[in-house]
Amino acid sequence: MATQFVRKEVVPFAVMLMVESCEMSITILGKAAMNAGLKTLVYITYYNSLGTLLLLPYFAFFRTHRTHPLPITFSILSRCFILGLLGICLLQILAYTGIKYTSATLAAGIGNLMPGFTFLLAVIFRMERLDLREVTSQAKSVGTVVAIAGAMVMTLYQGPTIFGSSPSSGSSHPSLLSQNPTWVLGGCLITLTCLVSSGWNILQTATLKVYPEQPTVVFFFCVFGTLQCVIYSAISERNLDAWLMLPSIGVIAIVFSAVCGTVFRANVISWCLEKKGPLYVAVFKPMGVIIAAIMEILFLGSPLHLGSMIGAFISSVGFYTVLWGQAKEKAMIELDGVDHESKSLVNRAPLLK
Repeated sequence: MATQFVRKEVVPFAVMLMVESCEMSITILGKAAMNAGLKTLVYITYYNSLGTLLLLPYFAFFRTHRTHPLPITFSILSRCFILGLLGICLLQILAYTGIKYTSATLAAGIGNLMPGFTFLLAVIFRMERLDLREVTSQAKSVGTVVAIAGAMVMTLYQGPTIFGSSPSSGSSHPSLLSQNPTWVLGGCLITLTCLVSSGWNILQTATLKVYPEQPTVVFFFCVFGTLQCVIYSAISERNLDAWLMLPSIGVIAIVFSAVCGTVFRANVISWCLEKKGPLYVAVFKPMGVIIAAIMEILFLGSPLHLGSMIGAFISSVGFYTVLWGQAKEKAMIELDGVDHESKSLVNRAPLLK
């Protein structure tokens, strides 16, 4: 019983926290590389190409050692093509262009709109139950809103310093009300990224239900997404020096993003989508702001502000409320299934005499 709980609850929770940590590290490294002169399209193309090459041996091993691999049909390849377009080409171009115009902190803050988008899409496509008369649906709805609100508090409200040295007024973070037009454009692009990412979560979950071979789906959507990036980047970025002269931080960012982003993140998220559903994956987004704040305090010596503590507490309450609602709903469904099976056995009992 304990082993089953660890496998079904603890492992997904732990790996999703690792995914959010990796995503924040990738975002910060990518921002640093682009500030050092690495072109956005070059970065996206190189790291996805390297990541796809690293996935090839795993995919080949999986297909050759599986006893009865599922056939790769045109329908599945079409789904993977759309997944690559949404989850790699379109999503990453929008996201990193938005980060280039704004900051990793704002990207993490706006990224917390994703649970709301995902919840709405999941309800529309009947991947999540929504009956506001039920406590479980109320918990998921309220928890999603609270988690988003907490992350927004962390992003928009700084407050007094709890410990650490306060930065000078000239180095304070810009607000969403900044008059810089590129800042507003970047915020809009990141918001659009959240919507695209939510759609990708829904489509990936649906694909894995009809074709439950995660390594195959991950490999092909990465292949298609990378090819789309290569074609678009080759047309848009024709400066040869941009492809050949890479800053050292750019090389580090490319390798790190390929390993942690394409190989690790893509497989873990696909696995969690298949096992736990799209809302479970999306609700970890508010935790990304908390992880970013912790990383800045531990590794960059940034001060801890009251707003961060308040926002982290609010997000945590919302986060665990959603998890409680999902767990309670799952238990109710399993209990209904047991009751239905028991009634069926009782009805069949006279026939066995």
